[in-house]
Amino acid sequence: MILQPDHKVVVAGLTGSQGSFWSEKMMAYGTNVVAGISASKAGTEHLGVPVVGSFTQAAERTGLDVAVMFVPPAAALPLTLDAIAAGAHTVVVLTEFIPVHDTMRIVAAARDSGATVVGPNTAGIVTVSQGFAGFMPAFNDRIFIPGRVGVISRSGSLGTLACMELTRAGRGQSVFIGIGGDPVSGTSTADALTALESHPQTDAVVLIGEIGGSKEEEAAEVVASMSKPVAAFIAGRAAPVGKKMGHAGALIVGDRGTYQSKRSALTAAGAVVVDVPSQLPEALDDA
Repeated sequence: MILQPDHKVVVAGLTGSQGSFWSEKMMAYGTNVVAGISASKAGTEHLGVPVVGSFTQAAERTGLDVAVMFVPPAAALPLTLDAIAAGAHTVVVLTEFIPVHDTMRIVAAARDSGATVVGPNTAGIVTVSQGFAGFMPAFNDRIFIPGRVGVISRSGSLGTLACMELTRAGRGQSVFIGIGGDPVSGTSTADALTALESHPQTDAVVLIGEIGGSKEEEAAEVVASMSKPVAAFIAGRAAPVGKKMGHAGALIVGDRGTYQSKRSALTAAGAVVVDVPSQLPEALDDA
């Protein structure tokens, strides 16, 4: 799930307004976009790369490592299954409001093939100064600067804020992984922590979580075994029980998924949990 400069990236929705805008930014930053997918515009060229009708065709023509989805919910399932079948090792699903049963099929297909799905409802992934896939503003040096802190976030906006606070403090980032805010996702917080623990360019990790689900409680088991320090912020401390706040997955049920449950689990595992994101840089020194 960590993007490399030599990865061949194919973008579904390349010719659409959002896909075109962000793909141009991705390419300018260093992402190796080699093709786009559009059934209606196959056989043309856009942003200097060929447009084909499917990921299977792209794999045959240009090669395929990473698939990126700028597509509506109804198109996400067939295109993601096509990308997995075509051999993509990472699929970044930016799309929001994908039906849960579609996501379950996507996750099952990825598990069977050994592929990694990031998302759905993710802001994407960034390898600082090398490339990004999605719509994180990697090119903005007030938010991202090169460094050795890996950042994991369910929320794109909170992830951006965390990176900005690190940059203000002179603590650059190595990798950003947006796991997405849906209740069912292809990559868990624990998966992302495991990836950063073995990433040689990452020395410390910032984890941005939120109420709802059990991703942070499950991630605490990984934190407990990590050699790298972890600082964390959990959003939703003042949210009333039983009320969804923002993301589809931000729903508290019983004692599991509460702010206190997540904070207690991460603290017990050795992470330093802060009250506000501005405390994250200092917390890394204490972790």
